[in-house]
Amino acid sequence: MTEREALLVEAPVAAAPATAPTVRPPPPTGAGLAAMLARPYKTQRLEWTSSLAMLRVRTCVKPIQCFSLAALTEMQQVLDDIDANPGVVRHLVVSSDVPQVFNFGGDLTLFILLVRAGDIESLRLYGRLCVDLVWWIENAAERNVHTTVLVQGDTLGGGLESVLPFHKVIFERSAQAGFPEVVFNLFPGMGAWDFTIRKCGLAVANELVLSGRVFGAEELHSRRLVDIVADDGRGEQALDRAVREVDGRFRGILAALRARQLAAPIRYESLQAIVDRWADAALQLTDRDLRLMDRLARAQAQKAGGAAQGAVEEIKRLELELVWHERRSGVDRRATGAGDRRQGERRGDD
Repeated sequence: MTEREALLVEAPVAAAPATAPTVRPPPPTGAGLAAMLARPYKTQRLEWTSSLAMLRVRTCVKPIQCFSLAALTEMQQVLDDIDANPGVVRHLVVSSDVPQVFNFGGDLTLFILLVRAGDIESLRLYGRLCVDLVWWIENAAERNVHTTVLVQGDTLGGGLESVLPFHKVIFERSAQAGFPEVVFNLFPGMGAWDFTIRKCGLAVANELVLSGRVFGAEELHSRRLVDIVADDGRGEQALDRAVREVDGRFRGILAALRARQLAAPIRYESLQAIVDRWADAALQLTDRDLRLMDRLARAQAQKAGGAAQGAVEEIKRLELELVWHERRSGVDRRATGAGDRRQGERRGDD
């Protein structure tokens, strides 16, 4: 070993900043398209359109179409494979294989377990995995990849958060989306604020996040969260047309999108800090809040299993019950005092 080599070995390595993205082992290089498509995924299936260099990811998570840890891991593997094969994928398209459902967001059953165990580190880990996913999509233009998402059913919470950083967002007309977390005293913590504010401003972000409402495709389009609304059953045609339009101006559009990131940047530090706030808030959830989350998780499973009603309908029932609960509590407070008010609140719990 030369003297210079010895100095390099002994030289201290500067610590990575606390806000740096999660460090992952480098993916194997040169895996090639065939290897990318041959991976045995359980929560998604891949399709390749060679004429457009388009990779299509169709998600299907059981028993609930949500961001389970397995789904997060497999989606990240797809993104790592794209990174390992630069220039192979020009278009990344994501959609759902589950009828009437795009994605229900966070794994509520897992959240309940972690909150009851007081496991804040695991909550933070989960949130950071989600942030790494949206951060990759946010920076896809830097990888010379254009992203398009097709939503053909309900998408809630983290499902909607995952949609927001895509370059082109297409909804079928009957699709519904929203951030229901405030109903059970939580908030969407994996990018909702940052991406919604950039797309449509603080006033609309406040409306979406703080109301807990579920919005229709046309309402989201009027608020500029959705780029294209297609008639039901026509989403695939709208997707094909949108991708081909971009492909004809591919270099110019990506250059413009990279410039947009400079003009209106999303900060990784902000995404990570909000995840920490989200984990802290999750540990403050009461038994009543967790029961509401459990009800919503069961409704999600029913919808994913083909039931006519599911999570969106359950959210609306929860909202109505909360309104009636507050009204009953107010009557009890005026009529009988604090002791009876607590009793009335217990009656209002499910």
